[in-house]
Amino acid sequence: MRQSFTLLLLTLFLMSGTNLDAQKASYFSPDDIEIPYQKFVLNNGLTLIVHEDHKAPIAAVNVWYHVGSKNEKPGKSGFAHLFEHLMFNGSENYDDDYFQALERIGGTDLNGTTNNDRTNYFQNVPLAALDQVLFLESDRMGHLLGAIDQEVLDEQRGVVQNEKRQGENNPYGKQWDLITKAMFPAGHPYSWTVIGEMEDLNAASLEDVHEWFKTYYGPANAVIAIAGDVDAEDIYKRAVKYFGDIPAGPALVRPEVNIPIRTQETRQSYQDRVPEARINFVWNTPEWGSKEAVLLNLASSVLSSGKNSRFYKRLVYDDQIASSANAFTWEKEIASNFIVQANVKPGKTVEEVEAALNEELDKFLKDGPTQQELDRVKSQYFAGFIKGIERIGGFGGKSDILAQHEVYGGSADYYKDILQMVADAKPADVQMAAKKWLSAGRHTLICTPFPEFSTIASDIDRSKGLPEMGAPATVKFPDLERTTLSNGMEVVLAKRPGIPTVVMRMMFDAGYASDQFSKAGTASLAMDMMDEGTKNKSALEINEELQTLGAGLAAYSDLDASYVNLNTLKPTLEPSLDMMADVILRPSFPQEDFDRLKNQTMVQIQREKSQPVQMAIRVMPKFLYGEGHAYSQPLTGSGYESTVQSMTRDDMVKFHDTWIRPNNATLMVVGDLDMAELKPMLEKRFGDWKKGKTPKKNIAEVKESNKGKLYLMDRPESQQSVIIGGYLIDPYGKVDEIARETAVNVLGGEFTARVNMNLREDKHWAYGAYTFVQQAKGQRPMLAYAPVQTDKTKESVQEIIKEFEMFVGDKPVTEEEFTKTTGNAILALPGQWETNNAVMSSLNNQLKYDLNDDYYQTYGDKVRNLELSDVRSLSKKIVRPDDMAYFVVGDKEKILPALKELGLEIVLVDADGNPIPESKAKP
Repeated sequence: MRQSFTLLLLTLFLMSGTNLDAQKASYFSPDDIEIPYQKFVLNNGLTLIVHEDHKAPIAAVNVWYHVGSKNEKPGKSGFAHLFEHLMFNGSENYDDDYFQALERIGGTDLNGTTNNDRTNYFQNVPLAALDQVLFLESDRMGHLLGAIDQEVLDEQRGVVQNEKRQGENNPYGKQWDLITKAMFPAGHPYSWTVIGEMEDLNAASLEDVHEWFKTYYGPANAVIAIAGDVDAEDIYKRAVKYFGDIPAGPALVRPEVNIPIRTQETRQSYQDRVPEARINFVWNTPEWGSKEAVLLNLASSVLSSGKNSRFYKRLVYDDQIASSANAFTWEKEIASNFIVQANVKPGKTVEEVEAALNEELDKFLKDGPTQQELDRVKSQYFAGFIKGIERIGGFGGKSDILAQHEVYGGSADYYKDILQMVADAKPADVQMAAKKWLSAGRHTLICTPFPEFSTIASDIDRSKGLPEMGAPATVKFPDLERTTLSNGMEVVLAKRPGIPTVVMRMMFDAGYASDQFSKAGTASLAMDMMDEGTKNKSALEINEELQTLGAGLAAYSDLDASYVNLNTLKPTLEPSLDMMADVILRPSFPQEDFDRLKNQTMVQIQREKSQPVQMAIRVMPKFLYGEGHAYSQPLTGSGYESTVQSMTRDDMVKFHDTWIRPNNATLMVVGDLDMAELKPMLEKRFGDWKKGKTPKKNIAEVKESNKGKLYLMDRPESQQSVIIGGYLIDPYGKVDEIARETAVNVLGGEFTARVNMNLREDKHWAYGAYTFVQQAKGQRPMLAYAPVQTDKTKESVQEIIKEFEMFVGDKPVTEEEFTKTTGNAILALPGQWETNNAVMSSLNNQLKYDLNDDYYQTYGDKVRNLELSDVRSLSKKIVRPDDMAYFVVGDKEKILPALKELGLEIVLVDADGNPIPESKAKP
């Protein structure tokens, strides 16, 4: 009686529009909502739930199997849904279509569905037909396999595949497949769609299907909920009669709660033939039945349920930029999703709708719902629930609710717990859940309409092949302006009008080479420390301010120089320049950050000493240049474990005091600036900077003593050998660099170059093999590089030697090779200085190596005027196979015996380049 009275009051309330704030507790108490039932468990494990409702002479029969797509395995997707179809197609003792049978006996609200977690079959029937329904349901539960043969399987497989095509053919039909794969990692039980993959459906065999049924469709994995004008004890007897003889089925392993925690924001877009663009925001959220899932459900209603909801009012009603704007939860048994979805009104843009959604979401996360909003959506929740249980069957009817909560919640009345969670929810609770789950890990999926394209008639005669090339475009490098500040700091400006970015680079004559006056690795670590804090700002404050200014700042070293680089926008140039000056002039070298970066450097060195290529380039300078030379440090710049371990913060301060001086600096600037406006900015920030005395690095010419030597580093069980052959050539700018680039490219600098075509394409011993020159102000290494299969190490060295010898012997650069390589260089010229950063790279090169001011202004003409004879002549100077020393990293036990056949002097060294006694070098 109490239940009926509550429903009457609810109806009167909804009709009258009475203010809910004062009366909601009396109208919507979960204690007043009751679906009486009796529960029986048959001996074979079948759970029976019976609810008596005598208002109409009908009964609802709802069968839930606790199996869905999450029980499938990768490569076997779609089985649960396929079985939903197969179980409607007839059973061993009723070999006819179940839809027809049920319709003939007056069945209504009739269907079957599959989702990620369960498969259900439901129908409402007159009481007189109850036995027939129980017969049919029990026959397909216990007597199905004899009715499923290859013909039936093929027929229903085709039906399902057409259903998949139909779904994906609908507007926005691809979104669920894209969302599923984006939100759940491969192998997760929710990482494939319910309908499955087409190839998996094609591969499903009759044996697979039979095994699936025998595993999941036994009584112990099923719940039957029957509601209507029935007697519970009578229904129990009928259930025993029809279902009691069916074997229980095997024990099952159920997937546990598994919510993939996403920390990164991701985006994806696709096109579809739709009239409006659609935006989806998706988050992973807690599982069905959890308190947080309930709170997020309420949050989604506040955002989009009704015309007063935040999304509807803002986007659809007020701004009129979206035709629809919704938020909803897709609740599943082991993980759920929170989805925001908006369709962009024609004439409006995705960007403005996305911005509005973000604004409303941000407000909601910041402030949470109001009490009035929460009261409203609670009312909607209770009203919807109560209206649903007016029916005995169908979705949301009493039999459906009882079955669902028994299967997912472990008790048919678990709905009471959920209703109580709704009733108890407070605005702060909803806000807290939303902030926890909707603040990170969002996936944004954008669908845009596929444009209406068309074609036009063409008069091109394609049988004639490629059209002729037009005349190459002329390329101009910006003119340079120079000035010197009052403290001696040089400034070079390359003005580029009309481009709103400004790139500044302060270059100091230091670099790894300066480590000869300190501990190896100092220059690299000290420059890394420069932006880790100043006397005015912490590293985090520096980073935040740079982001606010739209600027980027980096400090680093290479072999010959150390740099502080600023990339910013012209409107924020002055405050960005303040940041750059603060980092250069006032670094604080915090002890904590020094300790952290020092440890990172130690890890980096250990990593380098385990990676074959880095192992070789770490030790190579030590032997090419010899002790006392500025370049004899590891080419990576990281130093040695012993030197880094001994470093202190004072070493960083000393490096800064020694090398970071205005008289040792050149500031390069590229952007839309005049020197007249630039120089005062620089004087203001750097004018008081004091000069200092800097040491002179030893980059004097060395006489090599490595020819005929092979330095071998043992890397046991290495799957490849890394070969680097090298010797020294003249410093940058002391030879014709354009001719040098051409010669090196033909020999091994391009994919189609000789060394790569030999070792990769012809011999198949390497994935790639190349030659290049490591640039430097002093003598430079000319290098050949080839990672090769272990059993071809000796032969690969021989092939490298052969290619170098032929290049200056009987097979010099050919006319064809020269034309192709220089042609490529000429065609690349128009894009060479597209950006300010590209201009800065060439300007850096020009100033570092003391090239003429017109070097790049005349660069294009130099490339065009290059002659084959120039390249051949220079090749004889820089390609010197007899001077080559080799550095090999590989499994000594496998490669040393063959390497000895080369006739080279083999020196076994460790990863720091220390020679190992001969006794240990024997194979």
